[in-house]
Amino acid sequence: MHIDIVPNRKSRPAYLLRESYRDGNKVKKRTLANLSSLSDEQLAAIRAVLKGQRLAPVDALFEIVDSRPHGHVDAVHVAMSRLGVPALLGSRPSRERSVVLAMLAARILAPHTKLATTRWWHTTTLADHFGVADANEDELYAAMDWLLERQTAIEKKLAARHLGPGALVLYDLTSSYFEGATCPLARLGYSRDGKKGKPQVNYGLLTDARGCPVAVSVHEGNTADPTTLMPAVHRLRDTFGINDVVMVGDRGMISKKAIAELTTHDGVGWITALKSASIRALLEQGALQLGLFDERNLFELSHPEFPGERLIACRNLELAKLRAHKREALLLATESHLEKVRASVQAGRLRGQDKIGLRVGKVINQYKVAKHFKLEITETTLSFKRNEEQIAAEAALDGLYIIRTSVPASQMDAPECVRRYKSLAQVERAFRSIKTIDLKVRPIHHRLADRVRAHIFLCMLAYYVEWHMREAWRELMFADEDQHAKATRDPVAPARRSPAAEAKVTRHTLEDGTPAHSFPTLLAALSTIVRNTCRTHQVEHAVPSFAITTRANAKQQRAIELLQQLSV
Repeated sequence: MHIDIVPNRKSRPAYLLRESYRDGNKVKKRTLANLSSLSDEQLAAIRAVLKGQRLAPVDALFEIVDSRPHGHVDAVHVAMSRLGVPALLGSRPSRERSVVLAMLAARILAPHTKLATTRWWHTTTLADHFGVADANEDELYAAMDWLLERQTAIEKKLAARHLGPGALVLYDLTSSYFEGATCPLARLGYSRDGKKGKPQVNYGLLTDARGCPVAVSVHEGNTADPTTLMPAVHRLRDTFGINDVVMVGDRGMISKKAIAELTTHDGVGWITALKSASIRALLEQGALQLGLFDERNLFELSHPEFPGERLIACRNLELAKLRAHKREALLLATESHLEKVRASVQAGRLRGQDKIGLRVGKVINQYKVAKHFKLEITETTLSFKRNEEQIAAEAALDGLYIIRTSVPASQMDAPECVRRYKSLAQVERAFRSIKTIDLKVRPIHHRLADRVRAHIFLCMLAYYVEWHMREAWRELMFADEDQHAKATRDPVAPARRSPAAEAKVTRHTLEDGTPAHSFPTLLAALSTIVRNTCRTHQVEHAVPSFAITTRANAKQQRAIELLQQLSV
């Protein structure tokens, strides 16, 4: 007996159970049953029986003894392979290199302490995938020491990849707090984490013009921003061999003293911005006239106090309205609190000039608007009013900023200078990712200075991989795919998403109707690709196990394909 398939032009074929018989010298067929109503799975089972195969339930043939998430591990492994991260760390395979690669992947997928990492990665295929299943916490620390010894060589390779002669380099400094106070780098300083009273460490990040990280330097927690700039410039020139470079830093980083030192180095240009006091001085001197902004939002000027520099004045009206609204809200909130204090004074519950002043000081400094109020305090009275002149002076600067640069107009026009300064936001994005969103560098628990340096360098390398993964996955995420439009749109106006990106954000879906993702949710979706470890039911002797990986759906397959297209 056998199953014949009879084609049907407009519908599903007919499936007939037939047997062959001989009539004289002829072989004929007769139909025993019409099986067309059966499913494909049922038809396959009947074919197997007709072939003499023994059928049994799947779970009677073998069992699944282990099941671990695999897809997100494979995605990070593909990205690191395409980016040449193994060769970046060391030209020869080694145990330390394998451990560092595993730590990089773990930092992207699930950042933990080193001890927790050695426990977590066994819940996925990561430890087996990178060949470090037997690694313990001490081996991870030894691998960090191995990595730190190679930091300069690794960063030289990154600089050769992403920076060339005349490269534009973004540089900024941030801080992360410690748990404990025994590390030599731990110092009290200006906390960008809002952790007052906790020791911290500062670290500066060098990136290319796109925000792709190239190098990181670690400093004591009380190190001032400008003092880290020139060491970064010397690294670029002396260590990385890049003599012609344009440094982009904020107004606190590239200070007056730093500019004086930068001008002594041939081939080093810079882009920064003026501080508010300098802008106010230009207004008072008449060198900057607000009427010039009536018809345009950007123009160049020069001033004798800034010899050899270009000043590019910009005014963002939407930002001006936003700042005016925020200032008014803070003033109203402060007045409301001051009214409560005055009511206590009038009721006699609060007396004494010192006590009243202390209470007023707490209120008026809460929203940082003390300069906008005039106060009169006696032993029994409190009166206050707004300082309208001070408010008007600050309001004149709303939405106004001035870019200052040593780069000549023949090399970079005014709009491009503004765009380059605004690209510092890419470094801020890197800091957010490293510190909070994805890689979670903080809090830092290490006691040794070199371990802290290795930890921060490890996080930078992990962000290097993540940065490229994010770029590759733009079409699958909420990110804007139209990056070329940034080079032509108004540099002063607020940044706007492209219509396609706005549609993704509004609908939360892509054009094909599937969900749009953030970076973490896309990794989570890939983690549903599972590797199952199976074995057959044979108790009389040991049977080797085998692995079966669940099949990726179309979206997961697309994500892997995009990573396979990465190149350096």
